[in-house]
Amino acid sequence: MVLAAVAIIAGFVVLVWSADQFVEGAAATARHAGMPTLLIGMVVVGFGTSAPEMVVSAIAAINGSPGLALGNAYGSNIANTGLILGLSALIIPLTVHSKIVRKELPLLLAITLLSGAFLWNDKLERWEAIILLTGFFALIGWSVFSALQGKGDRMEEDLAGELEAHAMPLGRALFWVVTGLLLLIASSRMLVWGAVTVAESLGVSDLVIGLTIVALGTSLPELAATIVAARKGEHDIAIGNVVGSNMFNLLAVVGIAGTITPMPNVPPEVLTRDWPMVIGLTIALFVFAYGFRGQGRINRWEGAALLLAYLGYTGYLITTITRAAL
Repeated sequence: MVLAAVAIIAGFVVLVWSADQFVEGAAATARHAGMPTLLIGMVVVGFGTSAPEMVVSAIAAINGSPGLALGNAYGSNIANTGLILGLSALIIPLTVHSKIVRKELPLLLAITLLSGAFLWNDKLERWEAIILLTGFFALIGWSVFSALQGKGDRMEEDLAGELEAHAMPLGRALFWVVTGLLLLIASSRMLVWGAVTVAESLGVSDLVIGLTIVALGTSLPELAATIVAARKGEHDIAIGNVVGSNMFNLLAVVGIAGTITPMPNVPPEVLTRDWPMVIGLTIALFVFAYGFRGQGRINRWEGAALLLAYLGYTGYLITTITRAAL
């Protein structure tokens, strides 16, 4: 148990650090290749910040723990919207200027509804996971098109400043792409082993561990990036990071895990407890940020509501873990 806890902590530390290095290296490499700023931000950085969830869930599925993978995806979305955006808006109210972010909000809502529909019969079959993966590649294509057509979008200006601040020589960029990816895989294996061991020791499902410990850990890169962006006044990057990551989680993370290991017995509480939380927070984000009568905005009261929802949900899950341990 102690060794497993150490593995989780060490896995998280290396995971967060290597994910950051991987994203910076990938973004710098793309810039050297002449890729447009918006394309780097929406595709390269967006893919990179979801890399921890993707790698952790793939390894969990390979190791026969699909519940951990599903919990990681749903828990990350709950943490992204409730904790990260809620805390960011509580510190600095967030305003949506970007037309691209506004287009992504209803798309995220539709993807969330689709993911719930696939789990309605308490299982996720391989063909359903393949549809999710196909949707992920379609999303990448749409992001490329939007980035190429969105020149002059407010988010482009913010991204240009961020990329300039993290510029590096091509050789160093390629080094961090390779090294970051290898460390991501190694730390993910360590984290999954520790999480599964702790779940077995406490007598709780790997789904609950995925929703809490693993989801929070894999969301740390988004937490840091979003709060920093909000403090710099780059509100569209802050919200866009979360919206993009949530779409990637539902399509790629669940899709990869379900393609590797189908889930014939999804726990019923996923549909009665976890997915309702995901869709509830997604609807709240859409209502707050879309801006039906002007610019979308998440004010401090709305940020506090998102954060309280996350804390209440997580508190309930922790109570479940504590009862199981006793």
